[in-house]
Amino acid sequence: MQLSGSITALATPFTATGELDLPAWQRLLQGQLDAGIHGVVVAGSTGEASALFEPEFETLLRTAVEQAGGKLPVLAGTGHSNTAKTIQACRRAAALGADAVLVVTPPYVRPTQSGLLAHFRAVADEGGLPVVLYNVPGRTGCDMAAETSAQLSLHPNIVGIKEARADAERMEALLPLRRRGFAVLSGDDPTAVRAMLAGADGIVSVASNVVPNAFRRLCGLARGGDAAGAEEFDARLHALYHFLAVEPNPIPLKALLALNGIGVGLRLPLQPLSSLHAAEAERLHADILQLEQRCRPQAA
Repeated sequence: MQLSGSITALATPFTATGELDLPAWQRLLQGQLDAGIHGVVVAGSTGEASALFEPEFETLLRTAVEQAGGKLPVLAGTGHSNTAKTIQACRRAAALGADAVLVVTPPYVRPTQSGLLAHFRAVADEGGLPVVLYNVPGRTGCDMAAETSAQLSLHPNIVGIKEARADAERMEALLPLRRRGFAVLSGDDPTAVRAMLAGADGIVSVASNVVPNAFRRLCGLARGGDAAGAEEFDARLHALYHFLAVEPNPIPLKALLALNGIGVGLRLPLQPLSSLHAAEAERLHADILQLEQRCRPQAA
């Protein structure tokens, strides 16, 4: 497996009563497919994985695999704080047809670097699917050192890393690991162009939930080496990046998706977007609709 381009970390739509909104999920998936996105993640942190019950995870993943129909890789978020539970989740994802798993560093428990090596090697050996490492210390309380990632990249069943640290130095340390069979992916929308221009293979994006066509074009420019074009286009998305960070992810994102008619809420303890940001959401929604229309493949 060689992952690259724009990969969307999908949000999970809910109904007004807090149930899965399966028709909205299917519309969200279809929008990604129509845009020519390069992959999707089901039940990652943006998908509120920790708020999902096991049957819901299975429904989301099964539906995504069926709807994608092999047109793009479907990754399942399967990371837990315990290695055995992570392996169990990976095996379930394999049985449901996922192409790979995105496995976050174990949250809350703060393992040592040697613990991370043992954890990810066990998951790669026993989970039954190719593994993409996921480092997001701001959420997990655990930072996987570049040296640890380098050791793990040698495992034949570990096929990439999503690095969510925004500092250029971390990405520079990881880029030498790139090779056929191991992708280095940004996990930070605002710095993704910088990472791709430096050589990263792509981005696992939050923003591409609402601007999949724009992100496909952005990745094409950056990965094609058009620095001026990529940076100019990226500037059009700065207001979106800023808005998506005004409250914890995925609260602002789900406010924009709701304006698109995809889902209406979150699960406690997450709450809807504060009224303080409602007007900004409305303005931004109008702008991104126009941008998406200009970036659709038939208009390109």
